[in-house]
Amino acid sequence: MRMHWPQILFAVFCLITLIQIFYYLWFFIRLAVYKKPKRTTIQQHPVSVIVCARDEAQNLADHLPEVLQQQYPSTFEVVAVNDNSFDDSKYVLEYLQKPFKNLRPIELKQEARHIAGKKFPLSIGIKEAKHELVLLTDADCKPSSPNWIEHMQEAFAPGKEIVLGYGAYTKEPGLLNKLIRFETYLSALQYFSYALAGMPYMGVGRNLAYKKDLFFRNKGFSMHNQLPGGDDDLFVNRVATKHNTAIVIDQEAFTYSAAKTRWSTWRSQKTRHYTTSKYYKGSHKFLLGLFSFSHFLFYPLFVASIIFFCWWMALAVFGFRFLLQGIIYYSTMRKLGERDLFWIYPLLDVWQWFYYLLFANTLFKRPQSNWK
Repeated sequence: MRMHWPQILFAVFCLITLIQIFYYLWFFIRLAVYKKPKRTTIQQHPVSVIVCARDEAQNLADHLPEVLQQQYPSTFEVVAVNDNSFDDSKYVLEYLQKPFKNLRPIELKQEARHIAGKKFPLSIGIKEAKHELVLLTDADCKPSSPNWIEHMQEAFAPGKEIVLGYGAYTKEPGLLNKLIRFETYLSALQYFSYALAGMPYMGVGRNLAYKKDLFFRNKGFSMHNQLPGGDDDLFVNRVATKHNTAIVIDQEAFTYSAAKTRWSTWRSQKTRHYTTSKYYKGSHKFLLGLFSFSHFLFYPLFVASIIFFCWWMALAVFGFRFLLQGIIYYSTMRKLGERDLFWIYPLLDVWQWFYYLLFANTLFKRPQSNWK
């Protein structure tokens, strides 16, 4: 029997829903059921924490002491790279160096030619690090607990060279804060789940650790020196494998930074971040793109199926996806400390449709030249 266009429309809606369900049952459920691996023996490695800053004197004064006061039984140092700052960053670091002997400031007074963004100061920091394990964060980030270093280094089991952490945003009143945290949560849901599925594709520089040898063995950021971004996600995308990557989602191992408070600055920040995704491996771009595309089509097809086909059948398909999504979101939001977002997740999920429209043009934009 020949299908009429309303039936075709509903069939496409079912196909799109099936694609969405595949991602939830193959990828995202892995984070929902994830449990921290039990270690029979735990070795505490010396760690070099690296923080790069440009004109961030206030952030250094506010947050760096919490990094320096980590309760880590083994040796750790904090390498603070001051990248050509014009503010009082130098004097803040000199002041902090007096009580904290494990702080090692590095002053950069000249811009690197042909190396865009944060890559040069970060490369210098990694080169100067005394220890094999380097733990990266930003000047505007603070650890969620005094045990941040200990939890992150615990994941370096034999064969592991990269550890992905969660860089969260502090909870504040207002719609924009919730939207930013939801987008950050969704990003983490994907990169943690993909890593658990043996397909790690990115990490965030606010909370990321890897071995110094891995960095130099792969010639650092040389493959994408011309791009201002990518010092975290593009490097991980290139060197991470299913065998050498671990994740840490212990809530004592998060880092927190303040979310943007203005729509324009947030959009500028996200635009800068998304201009690097076009350089991911082809398989990662396909999988990430297919999920976003199916998500974007889901709601228009749902509404069209209700209007033009059969409202109760469309609602049944929608309900199954909604229930599955809710179960996985509840578990993963609880693990990532974003439980308050669960009660409004249906609205936030609809917001993603507008989010895709808002940032679709970033795929065609040239990256900006600055790293802030």
